[in-house]
Amino acid sequence: MIQTIDLRGSRLSPAELLATVPRARTDVRVASDVAAELIADVRARGELALLDQSERLDRVRPEHLRVPAGDIAEAVEKLDPAVRTAIEETIRRVRLASAAQVPPRVTTTVADGAEITQRWQPINRVGLYVPGGKAVYPSSVVMNVVPAQVAGVTSIALASPPQSQFGGRVHPTILAVAGLLGVDEIYAMGGAGAIGAFAYGVAGIGLDPVQLVTGPGNVYVAAAKRLVRGVTGIDAEAGPTDILVIADAAADPVLVAADLVSQAEHDELAAAVLVTDSQQLADAVESRLGELAASTTHSIRVSASLGGTQSAIVLVDDLAQAAAFSNAFGPEHLEIQTDQPDAVLASIENAGAIFLGPYAPVSLGDYAAGSNHVLPTGGQARFSSGLGAYTFLRPQQVVRYSRDALQEVAGHIAALSAAEALPAHGDAVTARFDNPAR
Repeated sequence: MIQTIDLRGSRLSPAELLATVPRARTDVRVASDVAAELIADVRARGELALLDQSERLDRVRPEHLRVPAGDIAEAVEKLDPAVRTAIEETIRRVRLASAAQVPPRVTTTVADGAEITQRWQPINRVGLYVPGGKAVYPSSVVMNVVPAQVAGVTSIALASPPQSQFGGRVHPTILAVAGLLGVDEIYAMGGAGAIGAFAYGVAGIGLDPVQLVTGPGNVYVAAAKRLVRGVTGIDAEAGPTDILVIADAAADPVLVAADLVSQAEHDELAAAVLVTDSQQLADAVESRLGELAASTTHSIRVSASLGGTQSAIVLVDDLAQAAAFSNAFGPEHLEIQTDQPDAVLASIENAGAIFLGPYAPVSLGDYAAGSNHVLPTGGQARFSSGLGAYTFLRPQQVVRYSRDALQEVAGHIAALSAAEALPAHGDAVTARFDNPAR
């Protein structure tokens, strides 16, 4: 069912490790042409384009693109009490964890009368995307909205695809969670068209352009985010989810297999990878994966994920080699189920979120850990981070110098500007001292 990659006895260079990493046979670029057409259509025809795209791609034509306030209130009122309690506790935990991500304002004195203040300014307006394809993701509403609110964002727009089973409305659970969070600008639109609408605005429905688009989505959403980058900011080009588990002989194969399957049920292209130095554990996990894949609700989807090129059991000589492979993979979710997880953690550089020990499964992070589950996929953890309050903040340096402090470095500025053949730079400084009255 799942392939085995045996790295025992080899010492691979970083480049060779990257070449060994299993990946799905998909590329955002293949969806770019379609995404570009959908975005261009929205720019040209606005509201009508979004309606036509919904009818064609979501199999329903929503009555309202902008969700009426009454629909949001109704969804909140009808939300299952147990789900509401779980959501409210998740909100509380994510809000606490997000608050720790807001850096303090710091002023540094570099000389008498010379100060540099580092401040973190929130983005004013953001567009948050919540997918609605193979599953409904009310938890993604929390993970997008709460850190934006904690950062101080004042204008939040949310988009999620219209659902045919709900007459073209956004899924009521998504509406309810947005309502609980006080978000009232919600649009029934999905896919690349929604990303284009966020970036360029749609006057006909009162949608103003946003400064930043965040949230996960399919390959067309990822392609659209790549295309609008520069017109608006994006968090990352989120794609199919992935999990990598580093485990040794001390790990419970039942738990390891369960965690791999938990992410495989997201999508046929989801990646589930075990890296271990124990042949016995590898065999036990492989056996258990077969049993779980046959019995789980989304059996066909899970089997496709586990049998895909992106999933594997990787055999290594030791945990140092396991950490090196993980760093090359750059997992969205990394679990460390070893006898001494902190020792392995010390060698980990690249991961979206890290879960230590048998009682911190990825499912915990997906919902109620307090961490954020909007994380870099497809190896992007090698160079980017997950969503947090910091995503919605821009560092700005505020410079304050007195006359004496500027005069102290005037000669340095003149020398450097002359060296760069930009004498007017130096002149702009010396001009302040030409007249003693200044």
